[in-house]
Amino acid sequence: MNHRNAFPVPVVPALLIINGILFLMEMTAGGRQLIELFALWPLGSGSGLFDGAAPGFQVWQLVTYSFLHGGVFHLLVNMYALWLFGSRMEMVWGSKAFLIYYFVCVIGAALVQLLVAGLGSGPAYPTIGASGGVFGLLLAFGMTFPNERLMLLFPPVAMSAKWFVIIYGAVELYFGVTGSMAGVAHFAHLGGMLFGYLLIRYWRSQPPRYR
Repeated sequence: MNHRNAFPVPVVPALLIINGILFLMEMTAGGRQLIELFALWPLGSGSGLFDGAAPGFQVWQLVTYSFLHGGVFHLLVNMYALWLFGSRMEMVWGSKAFLIYYFVCVIGAALVQLLVAGLGSGPAYPTIGASGGVFGLLLAFGMTFPNERLMLLFPPVAMSAKWFVIIYGAVELYFGVTGSMAGVAHFAHLGGMLFGYLLIRYWRSQPPRYR
């Protein structure tokens, strides 16, 4: 059996469709309930799932937060990057390995975000967006195609993928440490890259059978 093509449909288009559908649901009257139930809330926030208040952290939010977005621009940027980098990596790895990698990055980003949020003292707020998985894919692309040329949007400068990854990672670290660009989960982005890097290193030493 060819495990690389074991899925009936490619994973990246399926993720794009699911994200799009859930974003449309967010725009309806029930959008607030989606955020309350499926966004990533800090540990200890909320009052419980069945008392009419915001549920606070629930274990499924480690995954479900990645399917919600805060606006059209947020959605489009993440979905463009998911398509741009994810399609290539799914072709390289196969669908099963790609799916495992993507959600390891998503969950890793969530764990780092929970840790950082737990160290803070401000009000509890939810985290949403596929950026943790997307930054993991960016790292994977840079490690797989280090010399491929990519074009920055601002400024429009071409550079190799490895430098693209290094610069983005450094910028995220700077913003996270300095507290710049409030409202963006910079450490979650770095968490996605970190967990992606660790998984790639593990795969290189112990290649999985499903690749």
